[in-house]
Amino acid sequence: MLSVQDLHKSYEIGKDKYEVLKGVSLEVKKGEFVGVMGPSGSGKSTLLNCISCYIPSDSGRIKLGHTDLATLDEARMAHVRNEKLGFVFQDFLLLDGLTIRDNIMLPRIIGGRTDASMERSADMLCDLFGISQIKNKFPADVSGGERQRTAVARALINDPELILADEPTGNLDSKSAQAVIDAFLRAKNELSATIFMVTHDSFAASFCDRVVILKDGDVRKTLVRGGQERRDFQDALLDTIRELSEVREA
Repeated sequence: MLSVQDLHKSYEIGKDKYEVLKGVSLEVKKGEFVGVMGPSGSGKSTLLNCISCYIPSDSGRIKLGHTDLATLDEARMAHVRNEKLGFVFQDFLLLDGLTIRDNIMLPRIIGGRTDASMERSADMLCDLFGISQIKNKFPADVSGGERQRTAVARALINDPELILADEPTGNLDSKSAQAVIDAFLRAKNELSATIFMVTHDSFAASFCDRVVILKDGDVRKTLVRGGQERRDFQDALLDTIRELSEVREA
């Protein structure tokens, strides 16, 4: 589904050059829920922005299915972002002047696919994520968790090949965060969604099938949940992050 091979990205500030990604390679299979964790400055957000081609990488390959994203011009990349990628951001990015239902339908409206199936899909997603009772309200009138579940529904309206989630629980309390993670799990289990989530939150990451640990722009470890209980997997994630932090301090 998603293949990232030997990805490099650096920034120049004045005469200094800072290498943020140092040959990152990873794979995400169809139907997987994969997380990326790491300390601040590890390159998590840069990796996500390179995958979506919002910022260009210096070298390496990013393939979505059979499409090499780095070879696309901006018009074709815009089509991929709207049709094949779904995005969930920390700050929701809903339009205040649109209802919850209209926000969910927005990618279809932008793509010109405003047929009857659009409204059926929006209503189905509202039912799936428990937001049918608020679908005619506006974002300012609902909770943060409800807004983020709306963002997940919006990301799914075009049946994308991959959902990219950037710190989706970062601005939420524990109850709302659980509701958003439940929405991702429903999307995975009932819609066969493929999800790639960057997070600093070990609780959110503990629901993933696999978690890639970044440090200083490198993949240092990949943890597979397998048959582990969620709490045991969270403990393993925390132990790994702690060990990497201790290595830095040493």
